[in-house]
Amino acid sequence: MEYIFGADVGGSSTKLGVFDREGKLIAERTVPTVTSGGGERIIPDIARAVKSLSGELEPGAKILGMGMAVPGPVEAGGMVNGCVNLGWGRKDAAGEMAVLTDFPVFLLNDANAAALGEVWQGAARNCGGGAFMVTLGTGVGGAFIFGEQVVNGANGAGGEIGHMTVNPREIEQCTCGRRGCLEQYVSTRGMVRTAKEQMGLHPESTLLSCDELSGKIIFEQALAGDEAAIKTVRLTADILGQALACAAAICDPEVFIIGGGLSGGGDYYLEQIVESYRRSVMYPCRETKFVIASLGHQAGMYGAARFAMGFLKGV
Repeated sequence: MEYIFGADVGGSSTKLGVFDREGKLIAERTVPTVTSGGGERIIPDIARAVKSLSGELEPGAKILGMGMAVPGPVEAGGMVNGCVNLGWGRKDAAGEMAVLTDFPVFLLNDANAAALGEVWQGAARNCGGGAFMVTLGTGVGGAFIFGEQVVNGANGAGGEIGHMTVNPREIEQCTCGRRGCLEQYVSTRGMVRTAKEQMGLHPESTLLSCDELSGKIIFEQALAGDEAAIKTVRLTADILGQALACAAAICDPEVFIIGGGLSGGGDYYLEQIVESYRRSVMYPCRETKFVIASLGHQAGMYGAARFAMGFLKGV
């Protein structure tokens, strides 16, 4: 049998899976991500896990290659152009991994990998007219997939909607160093920030009794009728819907995929995003389909494996 590895490298852990050519997940493992020392242990630690998983396959199994997703821009040649969350600057992560594993390694951005995974085996399966995915978590990632091809851009930043400027008057700084980015409003941190502002306007809010706010708590309290939470969700959804309307004017996808931790808001959140989108978008794109991502934390490793398969078709 022939197999391909998919790895999704995150700031706290790496999700690693081995797949057959049909896309069946054979085995998976979670590897802690050690970012100290400039992230020098990350590649060797993943390589050891790859060798360990390889040893669990049947005798004679052939590893064709590996796809690896990282939380940062990846240039066309496969060079990482900086991963702040991993402690990396410019780094030939694919080349280093290939040396340690002795098979070809192909690199892509993590948001692109998640989107490709959803198109291949998830919520946007069989979508041929283009899929745009936005991942809502600690940060905000974005990716556009057309015909299972990642639209990466000249500098590896294609689809990065999280750093679209939505408020030029913002005074607080985004993690990217700029101000007024979409990420500052629709990430988990952005939603919590808005909730705190709303709590000041609604002293009766049950959110005031929470030790630590999260997207999950805000959604729960909104569904329970808390006015501060309801307005927080509404404001966040409104900003995101308008941003996706701008994205539609550029790439006009068949489907938008909402993923990441805040996709846990489910239909309640999705309906408000779609309502805002349809108020804002140009008329030909008004009925674009919206779906919640279905692969969860596995999406990135699915997409990474599929990305590698694209280079290994003739192997």
